[in-house]
Amino acid sequence: MSTRRPVVVLTELADPTADWVITELNERRVPVIRIDPGADAVTLSALALPGRSWTGPLTADGRTFDLGDVRSVYHRRPSPFVAPDHLDSQQRAFITAHARHGLGGVLGALDCLYVNHPHRNLAAGYKPRQTTEAARAGLTVPPTLITNDPAEARAFAEEYGPIVYKPLRSTAYIEDGEHRTIWVRQVDPGEIGDGVSACPHLFQKAVSKVADVRVAVVGDRLFASRITVDGDHLDWRWDYDRIVFDPIEVPVEVQLGIHRFMHRLGLVFGAFDFGLDQDGRWWMFECNPNGQWAFVDIPTRIAIAAALADVLEKGLLA
Repeated sequence: MSTRRPVVVLTELADPTADWVITELNERRVPVIRIDPGADAVTLSALALPGRSWTGPLTADGRTFDLGDVRSVYHRRPSPFVAPDHLDSQQRAFITAHARHGLGGVLGALDCLYVNHPHRNLAAGYKPRQTTEAARAGLTVPPTLITNDPAEARAFAEEYGPIVYKPLRSTAYIEDGEHRTIWVRQVDPGEIGDGVSACPHLFQKAVSKVADVRVAVVGDRLFASRITVDGDHLDWRWDYDRIVFDPIEVPVEVQLGIHRFMHRLGLVFGAFDFGLDQDGRWWMFECNPNGQWAFVDIPTRIAIAAALADVLEKGLLA
């Protein structure tokens, strides 16, 4: 394999997580090409011949490479495809769909290693699927209800309370012209109104936790951080100034469950969130197949970046 084969990083301009990996690859003198296919001006001519995968030039931001030379793809957080505003709605829909299936389709069909393949990220991002696969893998998930029936939600709260509400997907939400974050929060039965009927909602038994744990998985390597909050709030992301990260060992049975989960979903990377209760039990909350990790303690951050660089540098040999 030529040492000049590039690693392609698909992500938006502001992505500190990708920056750590790109820096590590640069220090190793591994060629890296960073592209945001939804925002950059991209020109490609992808050719598929009998018995061969895609080849041909792709140019983005003044840099050109051959699609057949790609060593690996780090699919982090590319911007969505957006058509020009001056077009009508039908034209915008047509162009957006063809950009996604053409440019996005080619970038997802290369003969190389993906971390992770975008289709696997998409499939793994569904929380109902995660709950099913976690149970099969031997990981413990709190009692969970997904419903759009307010009466069922109230009955669940009465039986399993205290419960929390969680969004099924991180979705842009704008209120009074400002972007809002929907945090995990505790809900009482009396708070559950008819608005629940508008769409499915996820309710879950609250874990009486002493700490949270973030586990970043790269191949067969695990990097776990215990998250201690100064104060008491369910969602530690609410205020990063009040949390402390410390490395923590993952129990063997949890390690095995994580590896089974990753294998079943075909993931190379995953960011798991667990709650640790006073009895030392690990409760799995979710796995973000494309989660961030640049906020943990610096030694762990460096180790994760190095592990990802190892996998991306080796490509299909990994």
